[in-house]
Amino acid sequence: MTETATANPLHDWIANAVQEHPVVLFMKGVPEQPQCGFSATVVSILNQVDVDYVAVNVLQNDALRQAIKEYSNWPTIPQLYVKGEFVGGCDIIREMFQAGELHQVLTEKGVACKTHA
Repeated sequence: MTETATANPLHDWIANAVQEHPVVLFMKGVPEQPQCGFSATVVSILNQVDVDYVAVNVLQNDALRQAIKEYSNWPTIPQLYVKGEFVGGCDIIREMFQAGELHQVLTEKGVACKTHA
C-alpha cells in the first residue's frame, strides 16, 4: 500500500472491506436500486453468475466516493474487487463476463458461482 493510502482512514476502511469479504462491489446505489446504468449492469452480471457479494453505496459518502477512486487508481465507479484484488469497472466486467473470464477468475480465487452460460 502506498504512503498516501495509509494516511487516509477511508483507504484503511476500503482495504479492510476488500480483505474481509470475498467479493465487494463499490457502486452507485444499492443492488435492489442501482443509481446508474453502469452499476446496474455489473449488478445484473453478478446476479447472472449467482455470486454472493457485498455492495457499498458510494453515494452515501462523497469522501468514500473519492477515496475508492484514489485507492484503486481507477477513475470510475462501479469497481469490483475479488479476494482483495481490483478486477475492473463496468466495461471490463462486461467483457470478462461475455468471454467467460469472470467465471474463471471467481473459480480460480475459490469464490462459488454459477457456470457462464
